[in-house]
Amino acid sequence: MAPKINFEFSIRKYGPSEEREVLALFRDGILEHVYPAFFRAMSNVDHLGLTLSISMAGYVLGGSSYFQAFFFGFAWAGLIYSCCHEIYNSYMMRRLNTDMADIESSYLENPDNGFWVAEADVNGQTRVVGIMGVMGKSEEEHGERFNDWNGGVSGSEIGQDTVDGSFGEVCHLVVAFPWRRKQLGSQLTRKALEFCKERGFTRLAVDLSSPQTAAISMYQKLGFVQTASHSNTHTNKWFSKLARINVVHLEKII
Repeated sequence: MAPKINFEFSIRKYGPSEEREVLALFRDGILEHVYPAFFRAMSNVDHLGLTLSISMAGYVLGGSSYFQAFFFGFAWAGLIYSCCHEIYNSYMMRRLNTDMADIESSYLENPDNGFWVAEADVNGQTRVVGIMGVMGKSEEEHGERFNDWNGGVSGSEIGQDTVDGSFGEVCHLVVAFPWRRKQLGSQLTRKALEFCKERGFTRLAVDLSSPQTAAISMYQKLGFVQTASHSNTHTNKWFSKLARINVVHLEKII
């Protein structure tokens, strides 16, 4: 029997009792991007051509063997999948060992940071169906990170040239699947904007991977603009190149 779902939700600050649910949602929310990133990479025209060429090479080297053609193509696809998985898994593990290792101290003990959960009723039980963190950043931190980005920077650089002061950065906005397209992501983002305004931040920023097209679209509808794009995924640079994944930086001035 399918669970009875009430799509009404409430947003409040994180409490330690939600840690297990929050971490589970965080893990699922990161790793779910692996398959879309893989299919997006494999559907790229260049990768399609390479896949065909590699399969043909297997066919020829195997003495007109269809098995060899399939094996070579499968091995190439496996390499691309491994690159996609490594990018998202390494990001997840890095955050689980840093800010997400102790959400309370990372987000609640610093007045410039915040962490919220969205709760809803599922079969008579209250469940966490959305999470979002905000970290306060200084322009100095942003400048240092901007200089560390590689792979080419594109877009307007309003974050560097025309805006001064500290700003907020969205971290880990994840919505459980049944609550997507129910405005929950937008409501969490508005909560982040309210928080940043209260803290006197000049803008709100977010980094997303290029395969997250739905999330990018949501932020753009809320008035965010892309200010940079780079390929520094904190893994081997060839993983990013083969997976064809970039990091998209969006901002909204408050």
